[in-house]
Amino acid sequence: MRDFCYACWNMALFSSRLAQPRSAYVHIPFCVHRCGYCNFAVVAGRDDLVEPFLSAIEIELRSLEVPQEVETLYFGGGTPTSLTPAQLERLCELVLRWHPLAQEYEWTVEANPGDLDQDRLEVLSRFGVNRLSLGAQSFRQEKLKRLERDHRADEICESVRLAREVGMRVSLDLLFAAPDESLDEWQTDLDEALRLEPEHISTYGLTFEKGTTFWGRLQGGNLSAAPEELERAMYLAAIDRLSAAGFEHYEVSNFAKPGERSRHNETYWSGESYFAAGPGAARYVGGVRETNHQSTTTYLKRVLAGKSPVAERECLDPQQRARELLVFGLRRLQGVERLDFRERSGIDLDQLAGPSIGRFVELGMLADDGRVVRLTREGLLVSDSLWPELI
Repeated sequence: MRDFCYACWNMALFSSRLAQPRSAYVHIPFCVHRCGYCNFAVVAGRDDLVEPFLSAIEIELRSLEVPQEVETLYFGGGTPTSLTPAQLERLCELVLRWHPLAQEYEWTVEANPGDLDQDRLEVLSRFGVNRLSLGAQSFRQEKLKRLERDHRADEICESVRLAREVGMRVSLDLLFAAPDESLDEWQTDLDEALRLEPEHISTYGLTFEKGTTFWGRLQGGNLSAAPEELERAMYLAAIDRLSAAGFEHYEVSNFAKPGERSRHNETYWSGESYFAAGPGAARYVGGVRETNHQSTTTYLKRVLAGKSPVAERECLDPQQRARELLVFGLRRLQGVERLDFRERSGIDLDQLAGPSIGRFVELGMLADDGRVVRLTREGLLVSDSLWPELI
């Protein structure tokens, strides 16, 4: 018998009006090699674990008990396209068995230009994948080498071409503030990306995370971070260049052509519920957040032994959920509308965070017209420093 949890019971009452999840994420942890800046739940060069992983995913999904239809499905990683075509086929089959797609769906698969080919794309297309998220990072070979990427610039172009042949929409990930990168070089990357006419572009500044080889090299003086002012200039250059090209800047790091936002990621940013499976995957269902073990081998051992893969479980009370809704909402350029926030959270925005909001408005980080609170251009540059006080 499970222990009775008053926090979960209270949250269940609060979230009785929360909709059943309509999105699902599956984490595929395999990569051919690990890049020096990567701190994700990834294993490199362990093809021997793929078959056990597929069995474990099937077992984990069975815990749903009945199939759960979704409007957005996302295969992330790691590198899903590092699987062979046959392995991809099996993965698609078993996921669709438990997460059949709604009529108007979005199914995104992350891909690495170095291992994406026609055979893999034909498998994905046959099962219904309609959006490709391509880890381009850069179109300059020296930068790709510096980032320890294992693909070439021409492979990005070829991947986009192949995706277009099977009717997929394309999103490109670009990384700026690489070691020794100049503003002009970053602008060249932006121009090269625009030439491919993707529907969506995500831009991220390079970060040095503890536990990565880049972090060790930074601490040892063998690698240097970009100056803060240069990183700011690069981010603003992306905003201006992509906006001028007709992209909507709709989230701190994300830009889309009209009607081409990532519907799946908007599930996260709007605070909606979602299913998830795989090593390190986090789900949010019924006001409860669960995160699986990050270690792929631990995840496999537990699931294949009939044990739960969950490493952390948190029952969010109404105030915790409201604070998350605020932070996620402020990441979106449309901001947080007071009446909508109260309706969704049951809590008044100013009672929750009025003093903090007022202080950030005075500092020029937030704008508040009495109806909507949103990040300013200056606030976009330092948004990560605002969240700890608001959460």
